[in-house]
Amino acid sequence: MEFASELQLSSTDPKPTVAHVVTIRYSDLLNKDMDLTEKLEAGFGPDSLGIIAIAEVPKYKELRHRLLPLASQLAALPEESKKLLEDPPSKYSFGWSHGKEMLKSGQPDVFKGSFYANPVLDVPTTEKRLIERYPSYCRPNIWPQEQLPELEPAFKVLGQLILEVGMLLAHHCDKYVYSRKPMYEKGKLERMLRDSKCHKGRLLHYFPASCSAEDRTTDMASWCGWHVDHGSLTGLTCALYMKGANETHNPDPQSGLYIRDRSGTVVKAVFGECNIAYQIGEATEIHSGQLFHATPHCVQAAQGEAALGIHRNTFALFMQPQWDEPLNSPEGQEVSSAKCIDILNFGDFTERRLAMYYSKK
Repeated sequence: MEFASELQLSSTDPKPTVAHVVTIRYSDLLNKDMDLTEKLEAGFGPDSLGIIAIAEVPKYKELRHRLLPLASQLAALPEESKKLLEDPPSKYSFGWSHGKEMLKSGQPDVFKGSFYANPVLDVPTTEKRLIERYPSYCRPNIWPQEQLPELEPAFKVLGQLILEVGMLLAHHCDKYVYSRKPMYEKGKLERMLRDSKCHKGRLLHYFPASCSAEDRTTDMASWCGWHVDHGSLTGLTCALYMKGANETHNPDPQSGLYIRDRSGTVVKAVFGECNIAYQIGEATEIHSGQLFHATPHCVQAAQGEAALGIHRNTFALFMQPQWDEPLNSPEGQEVSSAKCIDILNFGDFTERRLAMYYSKK
């Protein structure tokens, strides 16, 4: 799932500007000898937005359009059917989740529904000790095989494609970090992601706005609160807006993904409909010795008369290390910061994050 660090940021920031995300062509990504230093620094470096888009990925457009409309169909299932897809022991990190996550002032997040699954492994492990220790990663997938059988294949094939492209990006990230920090384990990010059983896809459905133009909220984070992803890389599709069963355009130019850079500047991040965007997570910030930076981001809801009845669907793939992967810098020092005091591995980091966002009821 999206394990994130919520930030207490102002909801009355000045209207931000639009920023087009740094983009790399898929053909350049395939060339493992290509020098992508300039692009990586511009997209992931200290003064960046922490996001890069990959363009011209074969089959991606078709697979995106196959999966994203299913988020609306899933959200429209009877409540009793969705209840069967919930998995409380995993802290709702598998299957359906709605109103369980706490992202703002301790209130349940009811503005979006999510469906979580590992797109690579239906059963990450059968070892009982691990299932009990790390249920958010080690429990099995739950699929709506009777209610929506087409979801499983569409979810898996898109998730696996985003993972494959992300692995190519990881290769270039590793080359960059190693060139600047010789103590960095050569090929570390690629190795961690290749061996991990922790990858998690999240199909998101943002429910339609119910306010009129006169009721526009000043809260920029009205669809998804400010947070920082805490994995390695987050692969993200461009959102699909729908009215009923039909695709439509974004009805509100202020709606969408917003990112805050390290200087405090907030921008609306825009990337191509047929591009896959990748955001840096806290684990990569740590593992890269802060050469790459994870940035706070949120989603502003579509509002106004034109937005009534329009919903938003998207898909994120959280590419993450194995639960027992140490969180350390290239110099070999264990992390000791306000983010993760006394946390030695990624699984423990995850459990602490989950405890912040879900009630214990």
